[in-house]
Amino acid sequence: MSDAVLLQLMWLASPALPVGGFSYSEALEAAVDDGRVTGEASAADWLANQMALAPARADLPVLAQAHAAWRRHDLARVTQLNDFIGRTRETRELRLQSEQMGRSLVEWLRNQAGGDDARLAHLAALAPSPTWPIAFALATARADASAAQALHASLFGWAENMVQAALKAVPLGQLAGQRILQALVERMPALVEQALAMGDDDMQSFSPMLGIASARHETQYSRLFRS
Repeated sequence: MSDAVLLQLMWLASPALPVGGFSYSEALEAAVDDGRVTGEASAADWLANQMALAPARADLPVLAQAHAAWRRHDLARVTQLNDFIGRTRETRELRLQSEQMGRSLVEWLRNQAGGDDARLAHLAALAPSPTWPIAFALATARADASAAQALHASLFGWAENMVQAALKAVPLGQLAGQRILQALVERMPALVEQALAMGDDDMQSFSPMLGIASARHETQYSRLFRS
């Protein structure tokens, strides 16, 4: 990997990327409110399980396939994958999160060099909205990153945002957050390898407890996060 590609991936994985990832807890806040997550150990378990059951089985394989589709300019396949993400989000707030972050990344891409890319116009026109994995796939394809590199960057960005959510919602100290992040990072290579090998019949979004927690969060009386 060249230094330029590495810097682009670091940029895309950064919580400072202006796509709003920091404003979501993906139902972790509801798990805290329900008493399922009460400290460092339970937060680490929750996030490790969520990472393996949700992004690793849905967003990551979709990202890998969309990355390849963008590279070969297969816009029909891109549309199919975007539809899959929209159909398989288990709650309204999780769907709105993916759509909002997808649209925000489109705006970010428009401000980068090469903003006249025809693929970007197709991404922006996806209905009802471009979703986050599809937009991230184009961003990493334009950066000349490999699919594996794109998946690692995406998963690390997810983990860092979720750990930051845990720091505020549980709450936890910074060192506890770093220990959780280290444990998540150690699991990432195997999950990325698994996602790269998945076909259409393997991709799924089935995590009932997460869906229930997200549905409860939608009507939670007091909350810090949008999901």
